[in-house]
Amino acid sequence: MNLETFLQKDTYTSNTSRGLISGFVGGLVGTAVKTLIEEFLPVRKIEQKSAQLKIVDDLSTKITGTPISAENEALAEQLVNFPFGASIGAAYGYGKKDKDVMNIADGVIFGATTWVSTHETSLPLVGLESKPKNIPIKMQANELFAHIAFGITTEFVRSFVNERMKRSQNNL
Repeated sequence: MNLETFLQKDTYTSNTSRGLISGFVGGLVGTAVKTLIEEFLPVRKIEQKSAQLKIVDDLSTKITGTPISAENEALAEQLVNFPFGASIGAAYGYGKKDKDVMNIADGVIFGATTWVSTHETSLPLVGLESKPKNIPIKMQANELFAHIAFGITTEFVRSFVNERMKRSQNNL
């Protein structure tokens, strides 16, 4: 059995594979959209390092003895953002493996819960971000907006890729 035939079948394994792949791709595109939005809407003070950059800086310091250079900070931050976005997109795609129809509300919920579970809870708890009460409401709103755009984009792309994979296999 070839990959095309496998992905076309309506079995648990093929649905799971399509869900993971389409969610992964959706998470990548969603992360790109979120990153672009954050270029225009501030989500932290200019002098404040992101949680992603703090993680990479700590790792770099442990490995090389020096933090990331200023000219490499943007790239280093994305080396955390894109794999993380793709991974949670894949998990989201797995959760929607049996739901082919696009549902924007699911994307909004996905983006909002991603924001709450990272920026509002876990990152402050581990000391990588300030507590929500110490972040200006406008920056929190910008971050929430960027995450909702991430969720909607992930859902749109997930649905599109899943449908294309299914349709192209049905035409064999």
